[in-house]
Amino acid sequence: MQITDVRVRKVAKEGKLKAVVSITMDEEFVVHDIKVIEGEKGLFIAMPSKKAMDGEYRDIAHPINSGTRERIQKLILEKYEEVLQADDAEE
Repeated sequence: MQITDVRVRKVAKEGKLKAVVSITMDEEFVVHDIKVIEGEKGLFIAMPSKKAMDGEYRDIAHPINSGTRERIQKLILEKYEEVLQADDAEE
């Protein structure tokens, strides 16, 4: 599986949520609403989730193993940094 596109939409308001991302895999499958969040140890991603009947949030789509999650997170955070740098260059 190759991630063939990453689209970052920065969030303008203050807070821990920094961006919402969509990724395309193999130019055939898209996952929307991946969140870039500022945590205590730096930026991380949160997969799209939905609130269940018991009030807990559960991922709708997610990687099966940690290696895939790390690869997706690395690509998303690299693209997020590119977007930030491009915005800084425009100012």
